[in-house]
Amino acid sequence: MTDTTSPGHAGNTDLRREAGCRAVPGDLSARISANWRTTGAKRGLSARIDPNWRTTGAEKGLSARSGGNWRTNRTAWVLLLAVACSGPGGSSAPQGDAGEAVWPGGEWPVSTPEAEGVDAAAIDALVRDIDAGRYGLIDQFLLIRNGYVIADHRWDHGGRYAQLLTQQPDTVLHQYNYDHPAWHPYHQGTDLHSLQSVTKSVLSVAFGIAVDAGHVPGVDDGAWPWLADYGVDLAEPRRAATTLEDFLTMRSGMDWAFPGQPYTDETHPTVVLEGSDAWIEYVVEQPIGTDPGTRFDYNDGVSVLLGKIVREATGQRLDAWAEERLFRPIGIDEYYWKITPEGEADSEGGLYLSTHDLARIGYLMLRGGEWDGRQIVSREWVRASTAPVVPDVAPDNDRPDSGYGYQWWVPVHEDGETRIFAANGYGGQFLHAVPEHDLISVFNGWTLHERPEMASWMALQERILPAIRPE
Repeated sequence: MTDTTSPGHAGNTDLRREAGCRAVPGDLSARISANWRTTGAKRGLSARIDPNWRTTGAEKGLSARSGGNWRTNRTAWVLLLAVACSGPGGSSAPQGDAGEAVWPGGEWPVSTPEAEGVDAAAIDALVRDIDAGRYGLIDQFLLIRNGYVIADHRWDHGGRYAQLLTQQPDTVLHQYNYDHPAWHPYHQGTDLHSLQSVTKSVLSVAFGIAVDAGHVPGVDDGAWPWLADYGVDLAEPRRAATTLEDFLTMRSGMDWAFPGQPYTDETHPTVVLEGSDAWIEYVVEQPIGTDPGTRFDYNDGVSVLLGKIVREATGQRLDAWAEERLFRPIGIDEYYWKITPEGEADSEGGLYLSTHDLARIGYLMLRGGEWDGRQIVSREWVRASTAPVVPDVAPDNDRPDSGYGYQWWVPVHEDGETRIFAANGYGGQFLHAVPEHDLISVFNGWTLHERPEMASWMALQERILPAIRPE
């Protein structure tokens, strides 16, 4: 599920809450204004629950190890600025030099904001505002620079979430009741936080690994032949012309939500999908109303199909493929992934990770797909995924909006160069990576029924980036 009221309409102002908005060229820390509001919760859903949730590996601590090796130099950061990787259409995004990188083991190493060139007072002020509730219900805020945790704060809103459940019409315990505290924001009392549409960005990494391994010929390959077993009319011109890149960039041409349709509307296609017993069939049956590759139209169903294509290509369900080829190699030992009634991993919004492990996904991408000397996903895939393949998701309005890559948002880019890339989820999960400053910012929140005074995704542009001291 997305973090927007109407993912099917690129011009909707709520789309900017998930996507962010592009900074003024040349000013990465510019204040970005946006019309922003919180969407309502999705209610009245019924879904079959897979009770056999699983985690992998032993329980591991989430507290980072501190030690005497805190860095005060900026060697890795300077090297970061010197590296530029060309992307599609001439776009480029600086990536870290893995040879100089700091790598987390079981835990992230810890430093201080001051030691890593960040104004500690500014970060403390941000945390006080979160404490005061000005950013809504934030469960955890994590900030990593130069590979070191420099801020890590967690809030317990369990009582408030339980109270909110009593105020909703649906109090039934099921995995798509977004108000039930057994399922959201944390899974069954663990540290695994619902990621919602951040799942799509993790899906993209897993998809890229399948491309790298030769299981998928490439993004120019036809999309719909992978789903031929579902009775797709491959002779239909628009379906015949649709590529995997069209799916990855949300330009499938498929009809989904109507402009402005909220998730509180039980006829919203995503609500219907999540209450269905046949997810893939439901998505495949949707008409193709626009030429593929021509218009950005956010569509949760397309991500469902991409997850299925990973299984068709690799022979492994998405969660198993990701566990073997992505999670384990970068030290993610525990996760939960919702399973649909058809037995597929929910690739549109069903993944749960700890906040620290979500940061590992961002750090992998920040390091060009490399992890401690091992190339997990190719640099080429990272470049394409985080490039503004779609420069502006809402080109018909009179303002600059976020770009979009392969299931990754590109909220800040300049002349085709990615300055910030992001994974964003419904309710307030935001993973932002800033290559220029070797920075990872994670907000895990769950604000469904209120409009906070401040938007957490704006904290990066308004509070964190201005706190970075110039070299």
